[in-house]
Amino acid sequence: MIRALALSLCLSATALSAQEATSSGSGAVLRGLDKLTGRASDIELGAGQTAQFGRIEISLAECRYPVGNQAGDAFAFLTVREAGHPDPAFRGWMVASSPALNAMDHQRYDVWVLRCTSS
Repeated sequence: MIRALALSLCLSATALSAQEATSSGSGAVLRGLDKLTGRASDIELGAGQTAQFGRIEISLAECRYPVGNQAGDAFAFLTVREAGHPDPAFRGWMVASSPALNAMDHQRYDVWVLRCTSS
């Protein structure tokens, strides 16, 4: 019983120390790709803003990055909606270094995070 408790405390401490401290950016730079035309565009958004890219609207809720390393591994919470569809095509966190980890699955458009910005 005591061994199990000690083991669980050690595992909890390891998991907590593995988490990296983050800072919030004032916005993010995203890249959008229209797979039909091959047009790629960089999209700069502030937190709480929405931008139009083709037939989709991209809303940025928040962008975070490792403390002291703004060019580091950014991750942003995005909501992407297609015109005429009430349900989001994507809603969640996207990670700049691993866009396939939680990718937007859309037949025409692709969006990914490049970096956070600060004013």
